[in-house]
Amino acid sequence: MREAQFVKRNTDKWRDIEQNPTKDPDELTNRFVELTDDLSYARTFYPNSNVTRYLNGLAAQMHRGLMQNRRDDRSRFITFWKYELPLLFRQSHRLLAVSAGIFLIACILGWVSAAHDNTFVRLILGDQYVNMTLENIKKGDPLGVYNSRDQASMFVQITLNNIYVSFRTFIFGLFASFGTMAMLFYNGVMLGSFQYFFYERGLLLESVLKIWIHGTLEISAIVIAGCAGLTVGNSLLFPGTYSRLESFKRGVKQGLKIAIGLVPIFITAGFLESFITRLTLPPIISGGIILISAFFIIWYFILYPILLNRKRTP
Repeated sequence: MREAQFVKRNTDKWRDIEQNPTKDPDELTNRFVELTDDLSYARTFYPNSNVTRYLNGLAAQMHRGLMQNRRDDRSRFITFWKYELPLLFRQSHRLLAVSAGIFLIACILGWVSAAHDNTFVRLILGDQYVNMTLENIKKGDPLGVYNSRDQASMFVQITLNNIYVSFRTFIFGLFASFGTMAMLFYNGVMLGSFQYFFYERGLLLESVLKIWIHGTLEISAIVIAGCAGLTVGNSLLFPGTYSRLESFKRGVKQGLKIAIGLVPIFITAGFLESFITRLTLPPIISGGIILISAFFIIWYFILYPILLNRKRTP
């Protein structure tokens, strides 16, 4: 191909690259690949021409853009946790209150049901768990279930299961929020009946100081996952000024980010349950861990988003 023909064929593309820069990483990469292909061709057939020098300079400029974008991608991780997720969560505070309300009502119903029906706890928790716990109570170790497995395998299994429950609660929001509400209700009833089981045997305080070492983060994260699921469901039910499809896309994106933001919390809860809960700790230490966990949840998911939003919107 003659040089003039090569230039004529690609001039519009080069002009567009030069005059209409983009920050989209995929588009930037595609442009850079095409440009370097043209540069390689020019170096092969027109090594000393002006077009080769022009393409070399343009490619160098795009390469700097790619490197800058890569640095931005690294800082993106920090930006997500420090600004994007909290600001996103500020928009979901009302749904968080709904999720927490459903869960709390279910806990109360679970407690009351267990108090009035001796078979209810077995129905919810299963005969095997109840019989094992009763046997542990006789041995003087009512929460010995946390000492029954290897720590590392227990950590992996519990963490994966918690993440699975979280994403299932989120995904069930696709059923117009009713699936998420059902998941919240089931987990709330289970918690309420579980705590009454120990209360009935005079072990409520002991169970709280042990179970809530990891349960504070774990239960809070399930409620927050419920908020993510309700976000998806409500985007279908109440699209507002958007089309239903556009509202759904936005709801899924927002809910998914919230669900992903819970993964480190479930990992921490799994670590506490596997390595710390099994220990016999003084009440002041157990209570301290519970209070620190509760403070973190309240600060990061409620107070910090409010403060951050006020700074952005005077």
